[in-house]
Amino acid sequence: MSIKTDSEKLLNWYDKNGRDLPWRYKNGNKPDPYVVWLSEIMLQQTTVAVVKGYFSRFINRWPTLFDLSKASLDEVLQEWSGLGYYARARNLHKCAEIISKKYLGKFPQNERELIQLPGVGEYTSAAIMSIAFNKKATVVDSNVERVISRIFAITESLPSSKRVIRKKAQEISPANRFGDYSQAIMDLGSTICLPKTPLCVECPWEEICQARMKGIEKNLPVKKPKKPKPLRQGICFWIIRHDGYVLLRKRQEKGLLGGMMEIPSTPWEKNIQTIDKAIEYSPLRLSMVNWSILSDNVKHVFSHFNLLLIIASAKIKRDKLEKLSLTEDFVWVNPNQINQLAIPSLTKKIARVAKRK
Repeated sequence: MSIKTDSEKLLNWYDKNGRDLPWRYKNGNKPDPYVVWLSEIMLQQTTVAVVKGYFSRFINRWPTLFDLSKASLDEVLQEWSGLGYYARARNLHKCAEIISKKYLGKFPQNERELIQLPGVGEYTSAAIMSIAFNKKATVVDSNVERVISRIFAITESLPSSKRVIRKKAQEISPANRFGDYSQAIMDLGSTICLPKTPLCVECPWEEICQARMKGIEKNLPVKKPKKPKPLRQGICFWIIRHDGYVLLRKRQEKGLLGGMMEIPSTPWEKNIQTIDKAIEYSPLRLSMVNWSILSDNVKHVFSHFNLLLIIASAKIKRDKLEKLSLTEDFVWVNPNQINQLAIPSLTKKIARVAKRK
């Protein structure tokens, strides 16, 4: 039996074993494109377990696309706080505004228009097309790459093999139930065709899996060794006002952690170890306060580099405040209310360490 005709086996397996997820529509219920889009954006670079809580809070606060489009970017970033990859949140907000105005709240139903929306790439457009509108579109994420690599015993290493993987994925797509099939093959990769310990005896495609026949399923897909992440360092400034409030700064909208609140710091590209060299990047001059270096550093992992920050702490008296000239990017915040702001996990981490001292 060919893999093409065997897609029915996968769909039968999905009907019995598909995951019960808060954004998933089953039993013939018509999907809401807004829900499909929101979940797919959240799931990029993030696990299902982490996304569930964020998704529920977003849907409760903004039940429709129009509701989300009326929210401020700060509100969206606040709800997104801790989920990481904050460009997704900025694009989410921008995309909601575009769809509500340009498309009157309705998602376009062709990949050409979908892929032009902020934050919607090849994978997300295909997911919306197939899952939300039940139209034929090939969804290929890391789970699908693993399944296809094993089914066809593709030994070429990623990312070079992406083209042939997509071609094979397109070839085996069924002639109907496009949305169910997209979710079925992703579920297969998430729950059965696991990276290190695939549960082959439970797989509906075990009999046709070429990697299984050759005994190389655990070796696929082949990935090139990852390059070690570079280490960036810097000094951040935990500045406490006379009444206990702490100085935060809003990052620029574009770039890493764009639009989020942060503890002011030196650039992270520079290896600055002493306060006298770091002070040019501080909102306070050296003569205004006495700086102390905390014994605990902060380590944080980003997707493409590791970060090590030294914390410099200082208290500024009331009489010094009038000499302090701050731009509108800065704001004084009650340290006990920091978690209520649109802040990344790095800022929370620095605050936790600094407040212990």
